Parts: sequence; structure tokens; C-alpha cells
Amino acid sequence: MRTWQVERRKRTRHLIELGGLVVKAGIVELTSDDRAIIYGAMLWIAAKMQSHESEHARELWAAKGKQAFDAK
Repeated sequence: MRTWQVERRKRTRHLIELGGLVVKAGIVELTSDDRAIIYGAMLWIAAKMQSHESEHARELWAAKGKQAFDAK
């Protein structure tokens, strides 16, 4: 297998895993699969991470994520 094929498969797997997190969090159902809402929420998260509140947000979200992973 060629190097570019391996890298492409790694990228594809990574993207699928990220999409799985969106589904696992229940966002697809909560938004009725409205991609504008999902994208808007992601943009809001990105803006929050670039603000002066980024450290607090990261700590809060990391704790919630770890708690959710441990619960399942």
C-alpha cells in the first residue's frame, strides 16, 4: 500500500471518530440533524476557545467528557 493511501485511511478514520462523538453526544437527535445548528455550535465552541475564558472552558469540557467516557 502506498504512503498516501495509508495517510488517507488514517485521516478518514480520524474524521469518522470525530463524527461518532457528535452522534454519541446526542447532538444529531437534539438538532434533528440540522447541520447549520451543529456547525453554528462548533463555531461558538471555537470562539470560546479563542477567548479569555478558554482555559476555564477547556477544563470544564474536559472534565465533563472524561466523566461521560467513564460512565459508558
